[in-house]
Amino acid sequence: MHAQLATVVINGEEIEPLIAFWKEFLGVEEASRFPGFVWLKPQDGSGVGLAFQQVVEPKETRRNRLHLDFGVDDIAAVTEQVVALGGSKVEEHTIGDFTWHVMQDPGGNEFCLAPNAG
Repeated sequence: MHAQLATVVINGEEIEPLIAFWKEFLGVEEASRFPGFVWLKPQDGSGVGLAFQQVVEPKETRRNRLHLDFGVDDIAAVTEQVVALGGSKVEEHTIGDFTWHVMQDPGGNEFCLAPNAG
């Protein structure tokens, strides 16, 4: 018997800006909505979706214990897209010839952009 990862939940004090950001960034629509909770449809080819939970507690630390990584074809263009959607670039890291960007959504939740392998 195995568990199947179905959804990654992002908490936020104000989830509507988060929902708008992630819908546009991922190119997906809402799947369902209940008071304080919203689920997005998974991207094509992915069984994992994002959901959002309204919380009253503010985020207290900068570094998340869990974050999302996205493989992208053009890291500069996607970084610009994130910023245009209301997110921000936090840091850029390079190890050898591998570079990735640490980004934040409008709620301060971190995620990374890295070049697609191959």
